[in-house]
Amino acid sequence: MADLRDWARRRHATHLLLQAGVAVVGGALVLAGIAMLVLPGPGWAAILLGLVVLASEFDAAAKLRDRVREGANRLRRGRQHSSN
Repeated sequence: MADLRDWARRRHATHLLLQAGVAVVGGALVLAGIAMLVLPGPGWAAILLGLVVLASEFDAAAKLRDRVREGANRLRRGRQHSSN
């Protein structure tokens, strides 16, 4: 996969196509996850997966993914302390 990404980044048109594909797939996962917050399904998992996909090409999504991961870790640590 890394070789394909490197190849696509060397050519402007293929790099734009790669970014568009990542944006569509990642965005669709995030939107589906948001819908699943009120509908049946793994909403948070889909949102996080969408952020992981988006973070593969976009720095802003990587920063947001890291912030969400830190928040989830803080919640998990808080639950562990309160259950003891």
